[in-house]
Amino acid sequence: MNTTQIHAEIEAKLAETQPALEVLAVEAAGSGTVRVVIDHPDGVTLDLCAAVTGDLELIREKVGIEVSSPGRERPLTRPEHFQRFLGRRAKVRTGEPLDGQSNFSGELVGASTEEVTISAGDALVVIPYEAIKRSNLIEE
Repeated sequence: MNTTQIHAEIEAKLAETQPALEVLAVEAAGSGTVRVVIDHPDGVTLDLCAAVTGDLELIREKVGIEVSSPGRERPLTRPEHFQRFLGRRAKVRTGEPLDGQSNFSGELVGASTEEVTISAGDALVVIPYEAIKRSNLIEE
């Protein structure tokens, strides 16, 4: 299963049927299933999750789909997500170590179009977006 291809198909379909909806993440959830994390300006309800599941009927023939809200530990997948949540705490994991470290936690203090800056302890850590494997807000 190619999650990048499935992600593109899901975003294209939902852009048609749910234009106000944002697909935050599409990730493998095990045994041929993907988890689709969505957000909406009016919030995510159980009814919205059910509607999205119905909208993805043709894609569900290829792969199992779980639709969920972002929850308190919302995934951060785009520069605008990091910019929106400046001042909040986040956890960032990189695919390859940066200065010997792959996991960073701290306050989001900067976010450009190319990189995010985290205040981690006494240090400021600048992480290019292309180095990020996974990131999310931390419950405060």
